[in-house]
Amino acid sequence: MLLEGFSDRDATQTIVRALRLLALMTVVGVPVVGWKMGWPSAGLLLAGALISAAGLWKWLRLMSTVMTRMEVSPGSAPAKPLGGVLLGFFTTMAIMLVVLYGSLKLLDGSVYALFAGLGMGIVALSVEAIRLVKTWTV
Repeated sequence: MLLEGFSDRDATQTIVRALRLLALMTVVGVPVVGWKMGWPSAGLLLAGALISAAGLWKWLRLMSTVMTRMEVSPGSAPAKPLGGVLLGFFTTMAIMLVVLYGSLKLLDGSVYALFAGLGMGIVALSVEAIRLVKTWTV
């Protein structure tokens, strides 16, 4: 029963729910950090959350494309070329590095706020993983 019933659609929904949770944590966290630690730290938290969200989104796109290519069925739509998706993935990674460097260089806030923003994606995915485990075991 472990992964037999887990489909590509379930994986996509899990990552989309994690992105929503990440957006909610960002909307709540940025004003609180801005109030407590100042706007530079809030900017670093926002930069970290945006980097985390972009990574999750691009991972979803990459995963969807690879799964579509692996699933060959008659009458299905042709899969997207993997080269374009990989180019977009690595371009986004490069942009994330530039945003990370720029935010650290330009904003004089707490680095811990940046780490918190980056970690929010991991927290969101962990919450969704716990929800999945809960539905499988209950």
